[in-house]
Amino acid sequence: MEARLMLRNGEQLLLALVIPVMALVGGVAGAERLGIDLDGHRPVDVLTPGVLALAVMSTAFTSIAIATGFERRYGVIKRLGASPLPRHGLLLGKVVALLNVVALQLVLLVVVGLTLGWEPSSLSPAISVGATALAVATGTWAFASLGLFVAGVMRAEATLALANLVYLLMMAGGGVVLPTSSYGQAAVFIQWLPSAALGDAMRAALLDASVDGRAVVILLAWAVLGTLLTARTFSWE
Repeated sequence: MEARLMLRNGEQLLLALVIPVMALVGGVAGAERLGIDLDGHRPVDVLTPGVLALAVMSTAFTSIAIATGFERRYGVIKRLGASPLPRHGLLLGKVVALLNVVALQLVLLVVVGLTLGWEPSSLSPAISVGATALAVATGTWAFASLGLFVAGVMRAEATLALANLVYLLMMAGGGVVLPTSSYGQAAVFIQWLPSAALGDAMRAALLDASVDGRAVVILLAWAVLGTLLTARTFSWE
């Protein structure tokens, strides 16, 4: 049910599928037209992992925050919480639905990236796949916990505005689509954001077939912080 509700929502489909695909196609086309070289790699090889990270962020943070915020407003969560369905079952359903949508996003974007000429790292496919799975898992946990925190303490309208604002700011200047090194001196601060950590982890996995331990630790720290904040402050109505 949760998965169907997420996929029926036009705004969430826009965030989950349309915007990432447009960012990938437009970014690659623009970079190639201008002859931009990103850290010695082809634009498509750098932008594809970054847009994959953007897709995870859009669903795990923005979509889940907005959906949960309005479910609180209309009393949906309160009623489900009073039903025979245990509350941990409700949260588990949301998590599984989220993972389903993330998997759909990644498959679609991988197909688009390959169509544009993307060539994932062939150094060690097993390490690359494992590192990507680790980045997606920790990134999903971090952003989902932060999204639920925002949705659990703010009104639905405020959650809608804040979630979209944060999404746009992180997409433009959060180090998720482009490497952190692209931001000059600001990279010193941007590298600690969960968006930059997820982008760096995805690029390390798919460009270099390696695990960016520092980025994973940063994501885990944000995940633990978001989980603790959500557990302490989340209101069911």
